[in-house]
Amino acid sequence: MAARTLFVTRVLDDYRRLPDTLHRVLQQDRRLAFALHDDGVSLQTVKDAFVLVIARRSFRSDSAPIEPIRSLAYLLPLIQELRRSPPPPDYLRHLRRKLSSAGIWRDELSPALGHHVAPANQTSESGISAPPHRESA
Repeated sequence: MAARTLFVTRVLDDYRRLPDTLHRVLQQDRRLAFALHDDGVSLQTVKDAFVLVIARRSFRSDSAPIEPIRSLAYLLPLIQELRRSPPPPDYLRHLRRKLSSAGIWRDELSPALGHHVAPANQTSESGISAPPHRESA
């Protein structure tokens, strides 16, 4: 599978599994995932945006119900924020632990976090792409 297609597949599979989404992928989400890859956004940056969006929605001070995330485009401001000013890795690990201990973070997303599939115009730090995400039977 080409790196571009693998990137899009991983992003959309994990997006669909996020809490607070409609658990489906729209054609516009697929186009956006391809555009993210083509713009050089790393898979890790997208996954970090997933962590931040779920943490911000889960631990906000206002307890009023909020609408579900309807599109991957909802995460664009976070992705841009992460590209401009990435948080320390310890902060993201802290958020993952906090989400996990609160029972919010879903285990099937965790293995994909920490893997990096480099866009075609970049190489990963290790030079190795992550294996394709496989569904549990």
